[in-house]
Amino acid sequence: MATQRGPYLDDSLGLMLNGYAWLPALWRRGGGRAVRTRVMGQPAVALRGPDAVRFFYDERHVRRHSAIPEPVEGTLFGHGAVHTLDGADHRHRKALFRSLLTDPRRVGELVDHVAAAWDEAIATAGDGRQVVLFDEASRVITKGVCAWAGVPLDRAEVAPVARDLVALVDGFATLGPRHWRARRARGRRERWLAALIDQVRAGAVSATPGSALEAVARHRQPGGQPMDADLAAVELLNIIRPTVAVSWFVAFTAHALHRWPGQRDRLRAGDTGYAVAFAHEVRRFYPFAPFVGARAVTDLTWQGQHIPAGSLVLLDIYGQNHDARLWPEPYRFDPGRFVGRAPDPYELIPQGGADPATGHRCPGEDVTVALLAAFAGWLARLDYTVPEQDLTISLRRIPALPRSRFVLSAARGRELRDRPDQVPARFASGPPGRGGEAWR
Repeated sequence: MATQRGPYLDDSLGLMLNGYAWLPALWRRGGGRAVRTRVMGQPAVALRGPDAVRFFYDERHVRRHSAIPEPVEGTLFGHGAVHTLDGADHRHRKALFRSLLTDPRRVGELVDHVAAAWDEAIATAGDGRQVVLFDEASRVITKGVCAWAGVPLDRAEVAPVARDLVALVDGFATLGPRHWRARRARGRRERWLAALIDQVRAGAVSATPGSALEAVARHRQPGGQPMDADLAAVELLNIIRPTVAVSWFVAFTAHALHRWPGQRDRLRAGDTGYAVAFAHEVRRFYPFAPFVGARAVTDLTWQGQHIPAGSLVLLDIYGQNHDARLWPEPYRFDPGRFVGRAPDPYELIPQGGADPATGHRCPGEDVTVALLAAFAGWLARLDYTVPEQDLTISLRRIPALPRSRFVLSAARGRELRDRPDQVPARFASGPPGRGGEAWR
């Protein structure tokens, strides 16, 4: 009989080897209401399920401060970012983001800016030219979000800024070359935005009224003092960078349309409700964030399980989004799950759970869904073919991405004709990633 590993064995290697499949694999071995392990030398307990989300986002139980590893803070979020705060300080800073990212009018304006950049990119694409969709989407979104945010960006700057914003996301979960590219990119972009904020405050640059640049430059801390320019740059970057991270979901959207071409018809017809449902299912189905972590502020009890003060508490995002108790046939792609109903914020948690007004759920979720629904329609109506390529998505790689970044051959702006799509002959069936292996 196999012996279950105890909580004192460090499984950091298992995390590195298995990626998104790490916690689901521990659940299969350990079962029960919680899974105990050690990671980075620290005791940890992993939770999943709607009740676990409620428990995790209760500040009486866990706090983010000191739980985010420095390699993540130093690349993805930035030092001193809103993600590292708790309590009243967090709610005050979070209000800045919510004022910019949850107003439907502002969200619509952002989508319009990205749409204009997309139209320009499609108009300049020659017939038959191969395009790496992930890279193109990152440039399109960078151009659109910077215009929306009031951040000046000339044509020559779009590509290098997009590369740096992608690097910030791509390098947070590794200690190799991707990580060091992310650190260098963060330094460049923080210096760039800090200088811009200083210029706005000095009156040398005029910020568009109501823009993200103006809002961040004028934001006051709870004591009434402005954020210093370096911290303000961190937070302005935390508005722009996550928007560009939607590029990952755009590549996954193309992957889904290629794998299930029957999805095109309702999207092509302009069914906006279905486009939103499709966006939610892309976020549920594909690997984006594996888990989030916090630290127990006191001795806790979770459904009879003791959690000592100071322990890491991990919320299993990927596992919950593929939990058969919540999602029948979880490895079947089915936008119908969300047709006619809004997702339960304690069930669907690709960008965190609970209430974004008070907790750490991503305030840019509305932006993500709106952009993703728009891209789904744009891609469904676009005339393109998919050349032979490696569309494998490795669950070991965090963040995951099709290996080819999804290459397409675009026909300049024409509507999609009725033609058979080229669909790979073989796809893995059933739950992928039992050992962190790739799937298609």
